[in-house]
Amino acid sequence: MRKDLSPNGTTVGFIGLGVMGGSMAGHLLRAGYRLCVYNRTKAKADKLLQQGAEWCDSAAEVARRADAVITMVGYPRDVEEVYFGPGGLLENARPGTFLIDMTTSSPGLAMRIHEEAKRRNLRALDAPVTGGDVGAREAKLSIMVGGEREDFEAVLPLLRVMGTNIVHQGGAGAGQHAKMCNQIAIASNIIGVCEAIAYARKAGLDPEKVLQSIETGAAGSWSLSNYGPRILRGDFRPGFYIKHFVKDMDIALREAEAMGLDAHGLKLARSLYGRLVERGEENSGNHALYKLYE
Repeated sequence: MRKDLSPNGTTVGFIGLGVMGGSMAGHLLRAGYRLCVYNRTKAKADKLLQQGAEWCDSAAEVARRADAVITMVGYPRDVEEVYFGPGGLLENARPGTFLIDMTTSSPGLAMRIHEEAKRRNLRALDAPVTGGDVGAREAKLSIMVGGEREDFEAVLPLLRVMGTNIVHQGGAGAGQHAKMCNQIAIASNIIGVCEAIAYARKAGLDPEKVLQSIETGAAGSWSLSNYGPRILRGDFRPGFYIKHFVKDMDIALREAEAMGLDAHGLKLARSLYGRLVERGEENSGNHALYKLYE
């Protein structure tokens, strides 16, 4: 069983090379890890392949080659497909392999993966991230980790290549629960950011000057500082897709209901984003909520 996950001699598999995954995988490659990758659309791997990454034709091939496999896919159904079944990671990984799911997914699914991994002498962690495309590019992600403490400490060399705020939240599924807290906070915060900018414009103020005043005060937040300028430029390209944010809110609402929590702000945000999806904005960034105020 490999315990040393320093770059020297370690092969890392990475599955899912989207808006954030491509940047995260690139940091591992530049840190000196041998990197093998798989993505449904091979073209998204081209840049990494040119830099020295190795292509795998399936998740199963990644599992057979890597000492640790990181997954960063879209939806819980994608996670389930990658991990379970004859072509999945659990079936094909060598004993002792670390399986790190960094997708924002269901806490219950994370627990299922952990239990099956344990049965097969594999070491599974759920490690969703926050920080968006900027955090991924700059290797400044916050990473919330669920799983065995010993396994968390073993994978820290990998996680530190991609993030700066890395916290072990507890047992299997705890990382996903922590990410739901993050998404709940963001959901209401973005509403406030959009309404503040809309209010400034209606009042005849210069929104850039308003942002200059309020982003360093009590109203300051990551969303205000990062999404506010994008909104003012009319730049609604995704750092994080609305369709994925809606997925996350749906997970959080189900978990909250199961725990007996009435999440009022989250329900409001979900209804507003539902209107955006109906307007065909599912592939815009989640700050495109501002369009409802135009």
